[in-house]
Amino acid sequence: MTELRFGCTEVRADRHAAGPTLVFRLRITAPGGGRVHAVALRCQLRIEPARRSYAEREGERLADLFGDRSRWGSTLNPIQFAQVSLMVPGFTGETEIDVAVPCTYDLDIAATRYFRALDEGDVPLLLLFSGTVFSGPAGFQVTPVSWDRETSARLPVKVWREMIEQHFPGCGWLRLPGDVIDGLLAFRTRRALPSWEATVRALLSTAEPAEVGEGAL
Repeated sequence: MTELRFGCTEVRADRHAAGPTLVFRLRITAPGGGRVHAVALRCQLRIEPARRSYAEREGERLADLFGDRSRWGSTLNPIQFAQVSLMVPGFTGETEIDVAVPCTYDLDIAATRYFRALDEGDVPLLLLFSGTVFSGPAGFQVTPVSWDRETSARLPVKVWREMIEQHFPGCGWLRLPGDVIDGLLAFRTRRALPSWEATVRALLSTAEPAEVGEGAL
């Protein structure tokens, strides 16, 4: 019973979640239509950037992750996206279950910067599985999920953008150290600026007046 087979049939955004969440519809098949009492499942999700092409503008945005395009032959390495655990209820033969994956819009996270850099198409993902299977027609037989269990999935970029737009409409999110926030607050107070957006715009226009204009922001 360690030879469970896995497949991903759909990826969608959870429109009712409190925070950005993707839902992967997972199909699990037991060999020979066997009885499975439960599965304590772990799923690691990994982005496989080398499995798609990139437009010129996308390549420019990805330079901080992979360097210049001329180096991509050696730098397009997999990116860790998420790791989740769940209990799969008992089934016979085959079942489908939703796997909820909480997401972040923290631009310090490599996966988030990768998603944001893309304009269209799909994100190639690899789902790797481990865990424990409780099976048997009578009583329990406890065996591990085989170490080589995996499946691929395609996450449409538009699904990720719609999910983020639902929770952060028209906005981004940056995490800053406390002393930097204190400095920004002091600058905002001295200038009597009405919002954080106005504060950042004022700093940008002061730092690079020749390159950053109102239209560029």
